[in-house]
Amino acid sequence: MKKVRVATLIEKKQNKEKITSLTAYDYTFAYLMDEAGIDVILVGDSCGNVISGYDTTIPVTIDEIIYHTKSVKRGVKRAMIVADMPFMSYQCNFEDGIYNAGRLMKEGGAEAVKLEGGELVLPIVERLSKLGIPVLGHLGLTPQSVFSFSGYGVRGKKMSEAERIYNDAIALEKAGAFGIVLEKIPAELGKKISEKINIPTIGIGAGPFCDGQILVSYDMLGLYDKIKPKFVKRYREFGNELRNAVKEYCQEVKDRIYPSEEESY
Repeated sequence: MKKVRVATLIEKKQNKEKITSLTAYDYTFAYLMDEAGIDVILVGDSCGNVISGYDTTIPVTIDEIIYHTKSVKRGVKRAMIVADMPFMSYQCNFEDGIYNAGRLMKEGGAEAVKLEGGELVLPIVERLSKLGIPVLGHLGLTPQSVFSFSGYGVRGKKMSEAERIYNDAIALEKAGAFGIVLEKIPAELGKKISEKINIPTIGIGAGPFCDGQILVSYDMLGLYDKIKPKFVKRYREFGNELRNAVKEYCQEVKDRIYPSEEESY
């Protein structure tokens, strides 16, 4: 079982082999995903939504990401672990960004970090890359900027915005990023960027032409139903299964069916 690393992902792009990625926030999910053969596990700040119940990812702290990354690390042997740098963990200055990225690797066990943005984050991407901290970029819809976007709409529909995203992707590659997440942009823009740059693109609502795909695991498993973006395919409806299982358990306890003699000592 060969460990997935940055070089592995670059090779997959060169060989036109799709990259698979999902989010995980705990040992059990990470263990099962790793066993299933996922390439990249992102410990995303989406934990704020699906684990902590926040309305946005803004409140998530670096300590929360470190905690979840440590849990994921214990369950993974093959997949590459990427940890999100949450809001305000890198935007203030170099020192904060380097320190927090270092914590994610040293304390959390991450093998790379992900941060959002284009032109404004190029200096920190370049610095981290030179220090040996692999950086995954993130363009298009960047959830940490949801208030400036005034919502979660598709990005890059206007020509000016599409050009900016395209140019930012090229700049991120030059700054040293090993890959870029493209979120909620037109499929043709995802294709154009993927064909232009030499590093992998990982799409989430960015069409079929990206070098890989990522989804929030709780979305694709039907465990989080507050929102259902168009780009999410529900591979299972485990939320309904969980509700039904709990209802069955409660009823059996009330009816004195559980525990039976078989479950007793």
